[in-house]
Amino acid sequence: MEKPFHFAYNPNQRQFIEDDRRYKEKVSQMNNGECNGSPTHFFVRPKEVENDVDLLDEHDSFYHTTKSLLVLFQIMGVMPIMRSPPGSKLPRTTFQFCSKAFMWAYTIYIIETVVVCYIAQERITKFLNTADKKFDEIIYNIIFMSILVPHFLLPVASWRNGSEVAKFKNMWTNYQLQYLRVTGTPIVFPNLYPLTWALCFVSWGVSIFIMLSQYLLQPDFKFLHTFAYYHILAMLNGFCSLWFINCTAFGAASKALAENLNKTLESYKPAHKLTEYRHLWVDLSHMMQQLGRAYSNMYGLYCLVIFFTTIIATFGAFSEILDHGATFKEFGLFVIVFYCMTLLFIICNEAHHASNKVGLDFQVRLLSVNLTAVDKDTEKEVDMFLIAIDKNPPTMNLDGYANINRELITTNISFMATYLVVLLQFKLTLLRQNAKNVLMQSMRNRVMNSEVNATMSTE
Repeated sequence: MEKPFHFAYNPNQRQFIEDDRRYKEKVSQMNNGECNGSPTHFFVRPKEVENDVDLLDEHDSFYHTTKSLLVLFQIMGVMPIMRSPPGSKLPRTTFQFCSKAFMWAYTIYIIETVVVCYIAQERITKFLNTADKKFDEIIYNIIFMSILVPHFLLPVASWRNGSEVAKFKNMWTNYQLQYLRVTGTPIVFPNLYPLTWALCFVSWGVSIFIMLSQYLLQPDFKFLHTFAYYHILAMLNGFCSLWFINCTAFGAASKALAENLNKTLESYKPAHKLTEYRHLWVDLSHMMQQLGRAYSNMYGLYCLVIFFTTIIATFGAFSEILDHGATFKEFGLFVIVFYCMTLLFIICNEAHHASNKVGLDFQVRLLSVNLTAVDKDTEKEVDMFLIAIDKNPPTMNLDGYANINRELITTNISFMATYLVVLLQFKLTLLRQNAKNVLMQSMRNRVMNSEVNATMSTE
């Protein structure tokens, strides 16, 4: 049989083919019973044992440290998931459309909808009754109408994925008990409890600050109108805080797992333990993927609102500066731009750091292992660990729509700049057209005045 033409592949392709071949070879050995008591029979994950609900509750440090944010979301009606009572055989976190939390969410949503619709109707009526409907005024009204959109899309963007969010919470609960059984030590989340409490207050504090600044800086923004926006901005801030907390927790779990991995690699024949650590790492990677899947609609809407609002607010500010010069109104619009871009930066930057801590750091650590100084089973397990990292990248993906990382920031900025240039060109065209109309009218007036003067002199 002829040998394959390896020279036709580049080094990365050859490495991929070799990894895939070794993986299939090991699976084939297991299926054919060729393990002979070797640790290679641990390459396939053993069947999970049923966990005791009391143990799950006792060691669910992530839930206890982040409970305040979950309760805040329940009060706001944003994500009506519930924690099962102690001793219950139900999953520790559940989502049901007939639960008390959902009934409360439905009630508070109706009340907020009445307020939002009243304010929106008042703003629309005021604009329609304005005699001079300039293009800049249309843009200005669109800015504040766009911020109201997340409220109306909340049932589709957030409630619809409630079961996926509950699944994500339960994955965290089960992971912590499994981690304790494998390593003998619990996962510790330092400073996460006070940080979560602080972010609950910061979410509402920033919301109130942003809207009061608009009331003070925008000449036609009434104080009554601010009440339609408080809960919306608080919801956006809360989701940003939730993302920050989860990314921080992933970093803490990854750091603890890496420390135990280092100790294990220094021990004698650590192949069996490495297999269990590989399983823990795969679970951690799957949780990161589930985070993006669970909140895909909400954060997808999040990015769209930020993208649209930032473009319109930036254009509105520059347009007013071109017309009338810098005033407090433009400063208020720049506050909105800074606020939106800060939210986008936090989400993308934290996702970038979490992915690096869970993925890249483990790859670097495993690649630095001296394979000539370990036994054959450990060498195979290190290879399997690297293959697992390659096959299960710890990326936060919004259910296939977009990856959340730093690249998303640059992509959004480039798109924003493109659309902003187009809008500003349109604005300059309007300014030139207005200047031309003024010049033509001035010339007509001069001609008419000259004709009148000539007629009067003749008479």
